[in-house]
Amino acid sequence: MKTTKIAVVGVTGLVGQMMLKVLEERHIGGEYFLFASSTHAGEKISINGVEYVVENLSPTRVREIKADFALFAAGANVAREWVPQFIAAGTTVIDNSSYYRMDEKVPLVVPEINLHTIGHSKLIANPNCSTIGAVVALAPLDRVYKIKRVVYATYQAISGAGRNPHFRHPITNNILPDIDVLLPDGNTKEEAKMINETRKILGRINIAVSATAARVPVANCHCVAINVEFYRKPDLARVKEILSQAAGVVYCDDYAVPTQVDGHDEVYVGRVRVDASQPNTLNMWTVCDNLRKGAATNAVQILESLLA
Repeated sequence: MKTTKIAVVGVTGLVGQMMLKVLEERHIGGEYFLFASSTHAGEKISINGVEYVVENLSPTRVREIKADFALFAAGANVAREWVPQFIAAGTTVIDNSSYYRMDEKVPLVVPEINLHTIGHSKLIANPNCSTIGAVVALAPLDRVYKIKRVVYATYQAISGAGRNPHFRHPITNNILPDIDVLLPDGNTKEEAKMINETRKILGRINIAVSATAARVPVANCHCVAINVEFYRKPDLARVKEILSQAAGVVYCDDYAVPTQVDGHDEVYVGRVRVDASQPNTLNMWTVCDNLRKGAATNAVQILESLLA
């Protein structure tokens, strides 16, 4: 049997390191090729008991290895330059950056929701970490009641900003409502990601979506307060039943907090209640490990589906 060749690009970053951990946890076998910036070339990393040397990317090496799959845990600039080169070498790429997410030809995938959109695509985009944590909870409700409008308020952990984050203001004892760059319409790029990705993942371009994204002094796990309006009146008992049975969801009668969810792959959903100020509307609270389900685990789940 042919050995599966798996390249991982950006292995020394927080998401890249978590990808390697999840690949090991899920016993994804194969021959690995690990890539990072030149400052990390030559470092040694073990996967499944086998030691690999971290390499610097080069066009020759990409063509030479002819990887079956590549997981990208690098930024948009790296993805823009190197994803096409891997695809040209016959590789199927799962990219965690934002670069290809809104390309209409590229499926934006959360395995619990829309694996069917992959088809024969050689490039699959991994969604934004906060978006994943929200839509895993929203999708099963959308199937029953059809979402009309969503309002998000995020509380995003420091780990979402990378290994060496820089903020405009001190993060200690602070909340910073300006994740990523400010866009002309007044939203930040992070907020625009949540708005546009929600529509694409749910396949509902007409959903009205509003978002406010804030960074909070929490080490890991993103929280999202969600106000969601449906076209049909939701039955609260039925909603809780749907969430309790939904793939990838842990329903909480009370609520979950980051210290409980850290290290878990599920999206925890609690504080589910009727919003009496508006018809057909609910409030809920989600918590998701942004390095795992919000990034690395979601990508590895996509890989697992392709291997299957």
